[in-house]
Amino acid sequence: MNLAKLREALNAENIQWERHVLERLISRSISRPAVLQILGSGECIEDYPDDYPYPSALFLGWHQDDPLHVVAALDETVPEVYIITTYEPDLEHFEADFKTRRKK
Repeated sequence: MNLAKLREALNAENIQWERHVLERLISRSISRPAVLQILGSGECIEDYPDDYPYPSALFLGWHQDDPLHVVAALDETVPEVYIITTYEPDLEHFEADFKTRRKK
C-alpha cells in the first residue's frame, strides 16, 4: 500500500467508514480517533495488494497501552481510504509482538 497516498487521504479527510467497522467500533468500545491515529502513525504489518476493489493492508498501533489492528483499503486515484475493520489482536492468533500470525 502506498502509505504516502494513504496519509494524504487521511489529511484531506477522504475517509469512508464501512458499516461493518462502525458496528465493531461500538461493540469493542474503540473510537474513530483511535483508528485514525493507528492509520496515521501505525505500522503496516501485512499488505494485500490483490484485494478487490482496492488494495488493502493491516496496520498495528497502540492506543491507551493496548495493541490495535486496523484493516483499510485505499483508492489511490482519488485518494480515498476505506476503513474495513478494527480489533484488538489476541495471543491466540498472534505472537507476542502482535505482528506475526501464529501457525495453526
